[in-house]
Amino acid sequence: MRGKTCMITGASSGIGRATALELAGMGATLVLLCRDRQRGEATMAEIGAQTGNRELTLLLADLGVQQEIRRVAAEFLATDRPLHVLVNNAGVVNLQRTLTADGLETTFAVNHLGYFLLTNLLLERLRRSAPARIVNVASDAHKFGALDFDDLGNERRYRSMRVYGQSKLANILFTAELARRCAGSGVTVNSLHPGTVATGLGKNNGAWARALIALLRPFFRTPSNGAATSVYLASSPDVEGVSGKYFANCREKRPSRAAQDADAARRLWEVSARMTGV
Repeated sequence: MRGKTCMITGASSGIGRATALELAGMGATLVLLCRDRQRGEATMAEIGAQTGNRELTLLLADLGVQQEIRRVAAEFLATDRPLHVLVNNAGVVNLQRTLTADGLETTFAVNHLGYFLLTNLLLERLRRSAPARIVNVASDAHKFGALDFDDLGNERRYRSMRVYGQSKLANILFTAELARRCAGSGVTVNSLHPGTVATGLGKNNGAWARALIALLRPFFRTPSNGAATSVYLASSPDVEGVSGKYFANCREKRPSRAAQDADAARRLWEVSARMTGV
């Protein structure tokens, strides 16, 4: 990965942090996109200490706020640096319905619209840097979700795992439609299931949620194991030219029937474009 510039969102903890460590160890130049400066700087220090790789840049943005996504994308594009790999990894799980500063339901805004907007803002740079790869961290939780285009904000009924599953279903549909649109450009895009991983995801839901996560931690994968498929899709020559697919355990896997609906993927793209102003 020497000579390759990789941007990773949600890089200060969990799967994102483990992905960054692995890619840094391979010699990649990293751009870490994080929400918190202190945690981001701590991650950079850890990467430098463990790998000796100092080719690291920290960018700060809340990926639930579209103005911040636009700002951070503009900051990167202004450097005129290439971008060979984009790993969309940042995500949230909320037990209760909340809204972002843009007035959008938070889980859908961060987990799907954040991927959609950031990727589209950086897509021309990825094309210019081709061969390039986009890696979208989804989940087998997509099987619990369904897209109700009349209620993507889940105002009528909010069930946390269904809402999270909806956002992960959207990740896979977005991947398929983006792959179709990027065909022949030298940019590939794939999505993945990382497994059930012991990360900070869900800890924002209070003390009881943190206690439950701690209780279940022995049964979860480590972040390093969870990052394996992200690293594989970002770096392996085995998937060169492969696009629009869903992976788990570094192997292609068939997602749910809903995740293979090309009409839904095109409609989701159109709706997402309106919601983000792309």
